[in-house]
This record gives sequence, C-alpha cells and structure tokens, in this order.
Amino acid sequence: MIKSDLKISWRSLRKQPFFTFLNTFGLAIGIAGVILISLFIYDEFSYDTMFADADQIYRIDIENKNAGEVNSYAAAPGPLANRMRQDYPHIEQLSRFMNMGTVFMRRENSEIALKEKDVVAADSAFLNLFGISMLEGDPATALANPNSVVLTTSEALEHFGTENVMGESLIKSDGEIYTITGLVRDMPRHSFLRDHGIFFSLSSFEEADDKAWNNWIFPTFVKLRSSANQQHLDEYLSDVKERYIIPWAMTFVPGLTLESARESAEKTGDYMRFSSIALTDIHLYSPNKNGEFSQNSDIQSVYILGIIGLFLIVLAVVNFMNLSTAQSLKRAKEVGVRKTLGSIRFDLIRQFLTESILVSFLSSMLAVFIAFETLPLFNALSGKTMSLPLTDPVFWGIIISGVLVLGLLSGFYPSFFMSRFVPIQVLKGSNMPQVGGGNIRNSLVVFQFAISIILIVGTLVVHQQLTFIQNKDLGFQKNQVLVIDDVNTAGHQLQTFKEEVKRLNEVKNASLSSFLPTPSARNGVTFFLKGEVLEPESAIIMGNWRVDYDYLSTLNLELIAGRGFDESFGTDSSAIILNESAVTMMGMKPEEVIGMQLTNDFRRSDKENMKYITIIGVMKNFHYETMRNRIDGMSLVLGNNPDKMMVKLRAGAFSDTIAEIENIWSDVSPGQPMNYYFMDDSFNDVYQSELRLGRVFLIFTALSILISCLGLFGLATFNAERRIKEIGIRKVLGASVPQIIAKLSTDFLKLVAIASLIALPAGWYIMNRWLQDFSYRIDIGIDVFLIAAGVAITISLLTISYQSIKAAMLNPVQSLKNE
Repeated sequence: MIKSDLKISWRSLRKQPFFTFLNTFGLAIGIAGVILISLFIYDEFSYDTMFADADQIYRIDIENKNAGEVNSYAAAPGPLANRMRQDYPHIEQLSRFMNMGTVFMRRENSEIALKEKDVVAADSAFLNLFGISMLEGDPATALANPNSVVLTTSEALEHFGTENVMGESLIKSDGEIYTITGLVRDMPRHSFLRDHGIFFSLSSFEEADDKAWNNWIFPTFVKLRSSANQQHLDEYLSDVKERYIIPWAMTFVPGLTLESARESAEKTGDYMRFSSIALTDIHLYSPNKNGEFSQNSDIQSVYILGIIGLFLIVLAVVNFMNLSTAQSLKRAKEVGVRKTLGSIRFDLIRQFLTESILVSFLSSMLAVFIAFETLPLFNALSGKTMSLPLTDPVFWGIIISGVLVLGLLSGFYPSFFMSRFVPIQVLKGSNMPQVGGGNIRNSLVVFQFAISIILIVGTLVVHQQLTFIQNKDLGFQKNQVLVIDDVNTAGHQLQTFKEEVKRLNEVKNASLSSFLPTPSARNGVTFFLKGEVLEPESAIIMGNWRVDYDYLSTLNLELIAGRGFDESFGTDSSAIILNESAVTMMGMKPEEVIGMQLTNDFRRSDKENMKYITIIGVMKNFHYETMRNRIDGMSLVLGNNPDKMMVKLRAGAFSDTIAEIENIWSDVSPGQPMNYYFMDDSFNDVYQSELRLGRVFLIFTALSILISCLGLFGLATFNAERRIKEIGIRKVLGASVPQIIAKLSTDFLKLVAIASLIALPAGWYIMNRWLQDFSYRIDIGIDVFLIAAGVAITISLLTISYQSIKAAMLNPVQSLKNE
C-alpha cells in the first residue's frame, strides 16, 4: 500500500512540475534557514557546558547604583571569598581570579619578550573547581605557591617550541621570575576561558590580600554542594552589604551606623546588590558587565534569530498549503473519479498526505545540501566556526522527524479540504466548494507578507541604529589616531620616543596613557569630597584614568569649565579633571566644583593626614563605552607606567608616516616589533555583534521575501489560469490590457496592503524593544514604515506582473474557442 501511494504521489508531482518546483524549493529554503539558525542557537547554548558539574558552578556579581548611575561588575571584593568559606557551609569549592590584562613574558637567556593578552591570575582551587585535567603537574598545588605559572600547550609551544616545559622559567616585564608548575590543554573554544593561556598564581600579587570591600577586581566562582541551589546562594548574598561592608566602613567612617546607612540608602535610592549567575548562563545573560573574561553574546540575538527561524518555516509551510489548496480545481475531478471507483475519504487523505510527506522529504534533502553549501558564508557573517553534523545519527533523526512533521502539517489542511469534494458535483462542475478555500488562502497570503514586512522593518531599524552609532559625535576625534600598543617595552626611552614622534611633520600630537576612550573593562575608584561624611552613600564612584599632559589636546576633548593639565603648574600632579557625569553625581554644576578637593585615601587610620587632589577642570562628556551604556562618571589624573601611545596624524600618506615611526621605535626598543592599529578600527570591532545581526537579518529577510514571492507567483499563475475565460470575455467586451492587468493585480495588492497594516505596528513594537538595550538610540520614524510597505508592495507587484501581463495579452479566441 505504501509503495503504491508513493508511486502515485511521484506521478502526480511529475505531472505538475511547475507547482512541484515552487513547493519543493520554497520549503527547502525555509528548512535550510532553520537548519542554519538551529546550528547557531545550539552553538550559543553550548558555552561552558563542558566543565564537570557545570550546573553547580556560579559566579558572584555586583550591581551598584550611585547617584543615579547603575554599573554591573563580573567581580567581587577580595575579602568575600574568605568570609564565604567561613560563613556559608554549602560551598564545595571556591576560586578567585584577577584579570592581568596584557603582559610581556620572555624566556631566560632571551631578550625577546612575547606579548600575552588576557592573562589571569588564579588561586590554587581554580583547576579542581572546573575539573581541568593536567597534562603535567598536580592540580591541587600547581598554583598554590607564589611565582608559579600554568601554561596551555599552545603557550608552551610558542615560548619554548616544546611541551616539555615543567620547571622552566618565564620572566615578566617587571623582572619577576615565574616557574612553570603545570601544563594543561588549550581552553575549549566554548569556554569563558577560551582567550586565556597563561595562569599566574594569585598569591604572587599583593592585591590578593586586599582587605577593602569596595575594590571589586576579583571574579569569584563557587561550586555548591547538592544541599544548596542558586536561590539559596542569592539569599545569602543579599545580606553581604549589611553583614560585612557596612561594619567594615564603620571602622574608618566616624558616626556611621547600620541604621544611618539604611536611611541614607532609602533617601537616595542608591544600592549595592550581590547576586549569582550560573556558569552556563554567563555567555548569553552577562553581556555588558565590567570585568568579563571574554566577549559574551546576548540572549536577545538568540531570541530574534529563533523567531526568524520560526517565521521561515511557518512561511514555507503556509506557502505549501496555499499552493496545494489553490490547485484543488485541477484535482477536483481526480478526487471525483477516485471516489466513484470506491476510494473512501481516508484513502484520499492518506494519498494526499503521502504526497505531502514526499515533497517534504525532497525539500529536506535539498535543504541539507543548501545549508552545507552556504554554511561557510553563514559562519563568516555570524563569526562562528560551525559544521553540519552529517555523520551524527541524531542529526538525521531530527531531519527524518522533521520530514514527517512538516509533511503532516503542510498536507493536513489541503488533504482534508480536497477529500471532502462530492463526486457527482465535481464531475458535473457545479456547486463546488469555493476553489482553493479563498478566504483561508487570502488569510495565508496576508500572514506571509506580514512576516516579511516585520523582517523588513527589523532590517531597516538595525541598519539605521548602526548608521547612527557610526556617525554619532563621540565627543572626541577618533579618526586619524594611530594607537601604538605595548610601548612600555621601551623602558626609560619611552619619553624620548614620544618626543621624537611629535617632531615628525605629519604628526599633530601624541599622548602616553594606558587608558583609551574605547570600550573595555574598567573598575571604578571611590572618592569622597573634602568635608563630606565618610559613609558609603556619600561616596563618588567613577572611573579614574592616568594620562599625560597631551591627552586632552591629542583627542580634542572639550573643556567646559576650568583648565586642562599644564606643565607650567607645579601642582598638577595633585590635580584631577572630571567629566559632566561625575559632576552630576555630585549634584553640582561644572563651575561650582572647580577648586574643590577629593580623596581616595580614606582608609588610613590618621584621617587628618589624608591626601587630597584638586578639581581643576570639567570636560564635556565623551563616549568611551558602547552606545548600550550611558556615559558614567570618570576622571583624569596625571600618571605613569603607560602601555599605549596615541598619535594624531595629519591627513595624507599614513603608510609613510608609520614607516618613520617604526624607524624611531626600532632605535628605542630594538628587537621588539611595533604593534599598532587605528582607533576607529577598534570602535568598529566593538559593534561586530550588531553588524553581524544586521547582516543575518538582511539575509533571512531576503529568504522570507523569496519564499513569499514564490508562493505569490504560483497563486498568480493559478489565478490567471482560473480566470482565463473571464479575461477573454472582458477583452471581447472592450477591456484594455492595462485594465485587465489592474484587475488581476488589485486583489493581491489589497492583501499586501492589509498585511502592511498588521505588520507595521508589530514590527515597531518588536524593534522598539530591541532598541531599549541602547542608552543612545534612534527613534523609529515614519520613513521605516513607508519603505517597508513600499518594498513589499513593489516586490509583490513585480512578482505577479508577469502572469498578469501574460494573461492580459492572450488572444480571446484562444481562451473562448471551446465555449
């Protein structure tokens, strides 16, 4: 029976090659899109799942609101770890980290130092907590002693050319010697540690003994026993401020009590909240926190792609249903003959469902081929390295299940619709049901184009937001600024290097600093105004950048009050410049704060000898974070130990100027290559996730429009064939070709117009929710809606015009010769 049904289905499909192609190709496009999106979503949810007992590991985070500014930190205070070990018995293991940033390491007896990015220090519990197996060394002791270091195999090969490195030494740029006490495999690609290959022992650094509760520089992970869960942990963390931090502050803040701290917090609305986040949630649910180990993704992007995938497959199924019901007139007599010869309704339903499943199977095989061929392009657009699991039985099990489900879903309504035809009526051609279920068919066309229009709106909004970001005035000049990295390797020759570069004709200015106005992880520093009560709610927490005298002029930062740093003033080593947001946090105006004094030296016991710095200027706010974040309070002070130099170039031949700078560099730092990049390139890198989302949106919007147009083209073809005699009569009665084209097109254009009325408000709502993640964003204008509706109407008009013109040009004699 199955063999017979398959043979009949195959013959039926071959009799209608045009509609079979439309159905198969449209469904294949939808399935291929879903395969690619499913791979992406699976990849996103697979981060950090490889660690042993990953579901029991959590990171401690902080959210702090101060003077209306909210900041989130993927780190905790130093003393918290020991307190938790003592007071929270549900911890199986706990480990602290410290981000070291970029360091330079060299082998003994070598003058060439290698640049190592994303270096971290970790305590002795790190390896065991995450279940990281070691190729060499003992995980319990490898990071227990000061001046110990564990390498990944890639780092071992890079430094020594071999994996046999146990007991060897590496020398940091500050002269400290570290002994290699362990070797591990490279961190998994889907791990939060994926960018890290060197792990110092945390006890090597004096910061590890930091007793300050307001210095949030230690990413802290805990592995819970089975007796506790995340809710239990969060309940404990909710009391950290009152249990530990306020009592600590009371030791150096005269008059501070628990009650006064509560009253102050209630009055100002400020807060400090400790919470936990599951290890497996970090990649998708922690995108914008200070101190992240690596760049994370965003769950919203996953949701958006998931919705797009759902839209695509629904479009493809609707397309199939639409075309199948539209062909019911051609197949009505087939149904009548079959029923006359004894077929019951169940037999007909089974036959039509078999045909539908066969189309689904052919479409799925074509979809796998399309997905395989387009996956490299999709990887390039999405920044992934995914592959189709063609040898995995689970993959094919999902495909086969999908074939059955899609076949049944897409064939259910057409099979039941056609199987209810009454033989005597359809054979006589009278009293037939409305051909193709007109109302349902029209509703499905509206649904298809509504989805396509929503995606068009999404594409336009993403494009406009990215254009806004790229063109917005940042408050400083990022163009033509060359950034030279790791200049601290020049040692005592660094200032000479800067002055030599400034003498070049094509160089406007140059500045040394470790702080660039580009998005990166930064920790806040706590200040108090001179004369203010030293209590947490009076604290001013803001960024504090160490710069040189040329920093403001190199970037053209604008001062709105006071002055900048000036070497002619001998007191500027104790001066500070604030931005507008910092002044707002203080509740004052820019002119009012000039001359006031701040301190971050409040921990000393002899309060009368605290060191103060004087506010000499206020600069206009500039964007140093992404547009997702508001401009927080920050400050500039004169400092030393810079590792970067910004060089403002004149317009011209950059390559020649860079070559001259490289020649100067080779004199002051022989043997070390000059690492450089342009500042505007680093800004573009920050928005790669948004750029990728925009490109993916564009691709899948195009696919949805293609699927809709395939269906619309098929329906236009069917409509023209069904109305061929009507067209002939109209032409005989004097109707012109344009009038007939307008008549055939109007019905479809009405449906697209209705789809626009439904889709545009929905598109506005969805994309407005997406824009809420940006502190600086566009307003969705009427132009977006006009363009989206115009594109949909234009594309639909072009799609149906061929069949409309073809039908209108047909000689009436041909259409009426049998009447």
